[in-house]
Amino acid sequence: MTPRIAIAAALALSLPACVGSPGPVGNVAVPEPAQPVALEAYLGTWYEYGRYEAPFQRGCEGVTAEYSLRETSGASTIRVVNSCYQDGLDGEFRQSEGRARVVDGSNGAKLEVSFFGPFFGDYWVLDRGEPDASGQYSWSIVGEPSGRYLWMLTREAQPDAATRALLEARVRELGYDWSLVRLTQQPEG
Repeated sequence: MTPRIAIAAALALSLPACVGSPGPVGNVAVPEPAQPVALEAYLGTWYEYGRYEAPFQRGCEGVTAEYSLRETSGASTIRVVNSCYQDGLDGEFRQSEGRARVVDGSNGAKLEVSFFGPFFGDYWVLDRGEPDASGQYSWSIVGEPSGRYLWMLTREAQPDAATRALLEARVRELGYDWSLVRLTQQPEG
């Protein structure tokens, strides 16, 4: 075994230990994204309304994601900053920074995201709201091909009842098991 292969094998074996085992499959037939995504309308701050619990997010509350453009070597990539409070809104603040790139030919709805070196994971915007008066999408539903991960994001920490009902209905329509959804605590107003 060459040193390069040995290092790659060691990394592959250690990754599951770092992030834990994924949860159950909540959708055995993950759909393709429903609509194109304009990057400019997706950038900015998102609040997590709910998710399938992932080992790397266990116990996170007050979860936010911030997306912004960054230029690196002449190519545009997306800066991703995920934040949360561990085990409650008064818990320890945690933050991780990563990068994302849009997958060619996906109409902007599929990204690859990396928080750990050269390793990228799928990030599919399965559906989204229409742009609001400011030109930003008001909600999005994010998944990936395995059906083990799901996130519902809104622009407000406390979405209104109509938005909450819409998200639940749309998640179910997309084929996801709502009983696996964990709603995220967010600060009031």
